[in-house]
Amino acid sequence: MNFPSWSNYPQNVKSVNKHAVLDLIRFTPGGISRVEIARRLGLTRAAVTVIVNDLLDSGLIREAESINAHSGRPPVVLEINASRGYVVGVDFGATHLSVLVADLSARILEEVEIALDIQNGPKVCLAEADRLVRETLAKAGLTLQDVLAIGVGVPGPMVTEIGMVISPPIMPGWDRYPIRDTLEKMWNCPVSVSNDAELGALGEWAAGAGRGERNLAYIKVGTGIGAGLLLDGQIYHGVTGSAGEIGHLTIDENGPLCTCGNHGCLEAIAGGRAIALQAQQAVREGKRTALAAIQPVESITAREVAAAARRGDLLAQQILARAGAHIGIAIAGLVNLFNPGMVIIGGGVAQTGDILLEPMRQAVQRRSLPAATRVVRITTAMLGRRSSSLGAVVQALTIALHQSTKRKEVRLSQATHQEGLAAT
Repeated sequence: MNFPSWSNYPQNVKSVNKHAVLDLIRFTPGGISRVEIARRLGLTRAAVTVIVNDLLDSGLIREAESINAHSGRPPVVLEINASRGYVVGVDFGATHLSVLVADLSARILEEVEIALDIQNGPKVCLAEADRLVRETLAKAGLTLQDVLAIGVGVPGPMVTEIGMVISPPIMPGWDRYPIRDTLEKMWNCPVSVSNDAELGALGEWAAGAGRGERNLAYIKVGTGIGAGLLLDGQIYHGVTGSAGEIGHLTIDENGPLCTCGNHGCLEAIAGGRAIALQAQQAVREGKRTALAAIQPVESITAREVAAAARRGDLLAQQILARAGAHIGIAIAGLVNLFNPGMVIIGGGVAQTGDILLEPMRQAVQRRSLPAATRVVRITTAMLGRRSSSLGAVVQALTIALHQSTKRKEVRLSQATHQEGLAAT
């Protein structure tokens, strides 16, 4: 059993099995029995009993009656002890900031989203995140002292090991800024910082359209375009954290200038900023569209184009259809290289549904190998705009649950060592 959630924990067999059992419990809706754990992980019942007793003693899990029983006495199942602590998920987009507060069962207690320009730079944006996190916790009747871990998503290539973004195209001033270290000092708890599209993939895998998929791609279509890749059950980051930068594939070498400095990138042709610019230009040219009522013209956004398309505006629909076809060309390449079982389209622009998706599907069908297109499903994100913020919650839960287990293992190991010294 392999989950896209934990690694680099103590690697003796018992410890590995304990982390695997913990993940199986947390990702099984409605709880799971000891017998089923043994069957799913190939462990003996005796081994499962020892591990489960340790986890029960730690307070991380608890026993409950199954809600899925059809008749007779409900069997006892194991579930995460939701009241053991709290986590926070933070999602920085190009133009927004979202904060979720959740218990250890991933139940959302409070949620807030505000407008925020990522181009304001790290000091302004991180200070705003600090303010919003504290306010959102207060709404839930909590403080930072109640928080076990915080997951953060940012719209740039993230080197997870050092907690920094490297040369992010739409994040001026953030290059190599110590995001994780700054936030850990600010919040005094463990913080994980990841690319927002990777967290989108994790969120959809854990609680959305991608449940059960071991190979999927999450394409976030917002101001920019990025991809989170789940390969054989694990999020793939690449060597420097820039895996999945699908928005910077060249679609037209003579195309418009992109924020990365190249010409004709997918993002410059079909991203949210590009969609807005195309709509603005069409209005200036006097083309018939309801978007002409928005003044000044420069204030037209991709979200307004999407809203107009849903209301039946022909020009808005044409702009989105062209964007979908171009994104489909890039996805076709991804499908040929990666052969995923599912491609999930998320981000603000994706909320237009089939207006954007159908041209994508057609492009993938035409341009991908039959062996790959026969199995791949292309769908919208079930979690909508919350995919990345819920992925940040999942990441925070990983830290909270597994580090709690790790700390107990270290304490037990130290106690055993001291007993051995005393005996000698």
